[in-house]
Amino acid sequence: MVEYSYELKVPRNRVAVIIGKEGSVKKEIEESTNTKLNIDSKECDIFVSGEDALGLYTAREIIKAIGRGFNPDVARLLLKPDYIFEVVDLSEFAGKSKETMIRLKGRVIGKEGKSRKLIEELTECSISVFGKTISIIGMPEPAYAARRAVESLLRGSTHANVYKWLEKRRREIKRKAIMEL
Repeated sequence: MVEYSYELKVPRNRVAVIIGKEGSVKKEIEESTNTKLNIDSKECDIFVSGEDALGLYTAREIIKAIGRGFNPDVARLLLKPDYIFEVVDLSEFAGKSKETMIRLKGRVIGKEGKSRKLIEELTECSISVFGKTISIIGMPEPAYAARRAVESLLRGSTHANVYKWLEKRRREIKRKAIMEL
C-alpha cells in the first residue's frame, strides 16, 4: 500500500483548536478520514499521512478550514462529499495596504456582522473572516454564489446590489430544485 502525506502550516493561535480538548478534535479528524496527524505545536506544522487519498484530502481541507478560523463543528461539514471549502485571498484586492485590508474586511463583515450573516443566510454557507483571507464552506453552487458576493463587495459593489443578486440567485436555485422534483 502506498502512503501519502501532506505538510500544512497553520496560524499559531489555531493549533490548539485543531488539537481540541484532550486531543478530541485531532482524534476525530484522524478517525473520520482514516489518517494520522502529527502536530508540531512549536513550528505550527501539521503532518497528515495515510493510505486513502480521499481521506487525506478531506483531512487537509478540514485542517485548512480550522486554520482559517472555522469552528471544528463547521469544518466537519467537509466530511460530507457534497461540501466544498473556498478561500478568497484579501491581498488580491488590498495589495500590501493594511488599512485597505481592514476596510475590505469591514465591508464583508458589515456593521455588527450583519453583512456576513446575511450572505450566510442567503447562501446557506458558513463564512470566516480571518487574517488575510475570507473562507467559505458550503454546497458547491451556494458556495460559488457566496464567493461571488464576497468578491463583489471587495471590488466595491454596493451592499444592496450584492444582496439583490443573492436573493435573485436563491430564488433561481429554489425554482430549479422544485422543477427537479
